Amino acid sequence: MGIVAWIVVGLLAGGVARWIVRDDRTGCLYTMVVGVLGALIGGALMQASGRDGITDFELRSVLVAAVGAVLLLLVLQALSGRGRTRARRRR
Repeated sequence: MGIVAWIVVGLLAGGVARWIVRDDRTGCLYTMVVGVLGALIGGALMQASGRDGITDFELRSVLVAAVGAVLLLLVLQALSGRGRTRARRRR
């Protein structure tokens, strides 16, 4: 896949993941980065399970990237939520 395809997959996957997780952060660049990182995570998980990762620009690639992006956003929310909880307990 070329760089333009990665950007498009990243935007689509990041948008779907932000919609599923209900992430309130905004920005096209943020959405694209979340989607591209999600594609890397999802592709690595697919290869670890013995299947093809992200190979071509197709619906399957967007879905794999969206699953990886959802996992990434859930981890980020868990880490940031834990920090807020500790701050509340100290008060």
